[in-house]
Amino acid sequence: MSSSRSTSGNNKSDASKSVFETVEPIGARVLIRKDEDKKQTKSGIHLPDKVEIPTLTGRVVTISAQVQSDSDYPIDQYDRVLFNPKHAIPVDFEGDNRLFVVPVEDIVAVIRRETSA
Repeated sequence: MSSSRSTSGNNKSDASKSVFETVEPIGARVLIRKDEDKKQTKSGIHLPDKVEIPTLTGRVVTISAQVQSDSDYPIDQYDRVLFNPKHAIPVDFEGDNRLFVVPVEDIVAVIRRETSA
């Protein structure tokens, strides 16, 4: 005796699968989330909204495969970097307007903390 079993109630349709979009830089580029512009000086003076100090630093979110495989670029994911914004391409992704695709040549420094022994 053979029995047939309906699986239509057990399988989820393709429409109900979660779809995630990502931004993946191609070529010698990295994705950087720019740090917030400073609204206060180091001495504690609050700046008016129109006089913010522009920030050229940010955290590396994603590295292209080309940069990751090249040992000439000492850049890792989550590194804090100083970059030249001249060739940075803004990416408005899911409401995050601080993302930029930056050519690796425009990263001028990696900012690292050293702990004293």
